[in-house]
Amino acid sequence: MDSICIFDLYEILQQPINDDMQARECWDICHLVSALQGLVNRDKARLYLKAIKPADDFWWNWLTSKGEWLENVKEIKIASIDDLLEQFKGFYNGAVIYDPNVPATSNVASTIAGIENLLPIRYDNAPKSLYTTLVKSGKIKPIQWLLNKDGTSIFTDKNDLKSAKANSYIWAKENYLDKGLCNPCKLAYYLDSYWLKVPNIAGVQNHTLTNHDYFISNKAFFFDLGPWDDESPVDEPDQPEGTDAKVLRSILLSAYQQTKGQSMIHAGGFVPWAYKYTNHGVAGGKHDPVPSEWQYAMILSAYNAYMDADALGIGAMANASFYQHYPLESYYPQNPKPTLESLKEKGLIDSDGKVIKKRFVTFYIGDYDSSAWLYSQIPHIWNDPKRGEMPLGWAFNPNLADRSPMAMAYTRKTMSANDCFIAGDSGAGYINPGMLQEPRPFSNLPSGLEVWKNHCKKYYKQWDISITGFIIDGYADGLNEDGMRIYKDFSPDGIVAQKIEKQGVFEGMPFIRMNLDLDGRPEDVAKTIYSRFEGDMPQFLIFRDILKTPSWHVEVKDHLKKIEPNAQIVDPYTFFALLKLYK
Repeated sequence: MDSICIFDLYEILQQPINDDMQARECWDICHLVSALQGLVNRDKARLYLKAIKPADDFWWNWLTSKGEWLENVKEIKIASIDDLLEQFKGFYNGAVIYDPNVPATSNVASTIAGIENLLPIRYDNAPKSLYTTLVKSGKIKPIQWLLNKDGTSIFTDKNDLKSAKANSYIWAKENYLDKGLCNPCKLAYYLDSYWLKVPNIAGVQNHTLTNHDYFISNKAFFFDLGPWDDESPVDEPDQPEGTDAKVLRSILLSAYQQTKGQSMIHAGGFVPWAYKYTNHGVAGGKHDPVPSEWQYAMILSAYNAYMDADALGIGAMANASFYQHYPLESYYPQNPKPTLESLKEKGLIDSDGKVIKKRFVTFYIGDYDSSAWLYSQIPHIWNDPKRGEMPLGWAFNPNLADRSPMAMAYTRKTMSANDCFIAGDSGAGYINPGMLQEPRPFSNLPSGLEVWKNHCKKYYKQWDISITGFIIDGYADGLNEDGMRIYKDFSPDGIVAQKIEKQGVFEGMPFIRMNLDLDGRPEDVAKTIYSRFEGDMPQFLIFRDILKTPSWHVEVKDHLKKIEPNAQIVDPYTFFALLKLYK
């Protein structure tokens, strides 16, 4: 690779949004540049953005370090939008113009951008808008219009669904997804241009436009729809209740039909809970954020789709279309997993082969079910100075290698003897596996268990994973025997779930119910863990924590040992090996 172009979005993503003009400028530039990046990087890494601090600097510095992928690359800094468009003029055919009065058309424009190699530009006759300076000036030719050329709307509520939003998505579905022009295995759930009405609800980067590049590169179908049947969304309050959810299911069914039910469907993004579809702040809904997440997870799962959960407020990611070309190895072995001999050598089983009488504790270190979270958090959490001082189980969903392959490889290249890796929720993607089992509410489709098994086996094999650290059941049914059996095939060393017996072994696969989520001061957390100790020893307890550092875990361990000397913190593979022996 001879050279890489660098374009800086830091300034526009870090400036405060004080008025509508600044919000429109930020939105329009980020949308255009991210779409262009997706087209440019489709078959090769050519364009890198400096967008999300400090992650983009960290990964660029590592990727260009000695012995790494881009060690000898030449950097070409692009100074302006005009220069950027000139540099890559061979990668786009013109523009798709979308309707500021129908925010959903911004997502329709991203769908079309990936399929027709067009740049999404919002219709705006203001003197300094991108529409004026690029389209009206004649620099970029408008190819596709999502409104009339006089600025009036094509998509209105004068249709059977009585919803301009639904009308635009159904039109896109019929003309692109249903016709096989989209990649049916890639969906993108990202906030539409409704953001322009409430740009300061969360950090500017949470418009998540910089996440679009990967999905445009892969010809994904974009949407932003509420999951509930009992409410109208805040962005279209006169819409008949449940219309959003109805359209969401129709999109998922179309994608499923395009795959003939033989492939899992990667859905990037997350319920934009601070903006829409919940009762948080101005979001205008009836339901709490977590129930909205669970409702969405249920619906996805019913159609063989899984979440790559770019959730607020660290859901912004840049450069995934660039990172997708990182040259991964076919196999990344972990540190050696425990054997009977190694357990004996560590004194964890006695001379009779019995598990010693201790209270065994292991940690599920999450939540890493989002490529954006992995990309942004690894630089400081993984590089905490106390990593390696105690056994830790890092729950990195292996499917995150699709968008954050460099982060997955980095952790394997720099792991200590005390680091091990398990899958997060609920395997190679966030899903409710109970919704793969028949009967399947929402979809009434045939079982998806075999498709899920084959999907997970590929990722688990590459990353040498054999434990699923947390199966999120949410509102779905727990695993039945068929579900347990498919997990045994790709996760034979153990699973953790919500709707499961307290602990046991299923056909040789150990399992346990997830205990509490942990948060707070280490000394208080240690007391919380201690409060869960009961009965005879050995006892087995697994706890989940979110975005906690190794230093935090070391402090918890030290406080716990002071109040319960029989507490023994072990890694998840040792934990499940001992549980299996005990039962």
